[in-house]
Amino acid sequence: MSRASLDKNPREVAAMFDDVASGYDRANSFMTFGFDRRWRITTGKVLDARSGEKVLDLAAGTGVSTVEYSRNGAWCVAADFSLGMLRSGKHRAIPMVAADALRLPFADGSFDAVTISFGLRNFVDTSAALKEIARVVKPGGRLVICEVSTPPFGPIRFVHRTFLMRALTWLGKRKSSNPDAYAYLAESMAAWPNQRDLGELIAGAGWQAVEWLNLTFGVVAVHRAVKPG
Repeated sequence: MSRASLDKNPREVAAMFDDVASGYDRANSFMTFGFDRRWRITTGKVLDARSGEKVLDLAAGTGVSTVEYSRNGAWCVAADFSLGMLRSGKHRAIPMVAADALRLPFADGSFDAVTISFGLRNFVDTSAALKEIARVVKPGGRLVICEVSTPPFGPIRFVHRTFLMRALTWLGKRKSSNPDAYAYLAESMAAWPNQRDLGELIAGAGWQAVEWLNLTFGVVAVHRAVKPG
C-alpha cells in the first residue's frame, strides 16, 4: 500500500490511486454521504455539454463523471494517469485514455470543453496544468472544475475543518483498502485554496470570465471559465 505526500509526486499519486481503484467509487459515495452524485449532476449542468461537442473529462478516475457528462449526446473521453482507475472503469462504454495533465496527448484546440472533478488538487503543478488544459481547448471553449473548497460561513467552516476532516480519515480506515490514501486526501483538502484564491489561480493561467458556485454550504465549489477567443 502507498500514499502520496503533499509534494504530489506524480508517481506516488498514481500508485496511491492504483491501490484504491477497485473500491474507490463505493468508498467515495460512503464518505460523502451520497453527495458525490449530486455534485456530479450539478457539475454536468454547469458544463452543459451538448450533442456534437467534444469534452475531455480529466482526472476522470473510473469514468463515473464521464458517463454523466455524456448524457446529452456529447462525445466525452475519460483521461487519468492512474491505470488502475481506468482499468476499474473499463466496463463503462466510454473512451478512456491514460494521460498526464502536464503533457496531454491531444492536439491544440481538440476540445470544446474540459472538466475536472476532485482531481485538480492532486496535480503537482496546478498553474502549469491549467495552462496545458487551455492548450487543448478551442478558443471560446469552457473549463469546469468541481473541487473541495472552504465554507464561507464561519460556524460551518469550523465544523468542517474540525470534525469532517477527522471523520474522513476515520471512515477511510474502515472502508478503504488503503487507509493512508484517505489521510492524504484529507490533508490535501485542508491545504487547498478557497474559492477566490482558486479563481485567481485559474485567471492567472490565462482563462477569462472566471466564476464559481458553492455547493453544500461551500464544502465543494464548481468553478467555470472561458478560454479567450
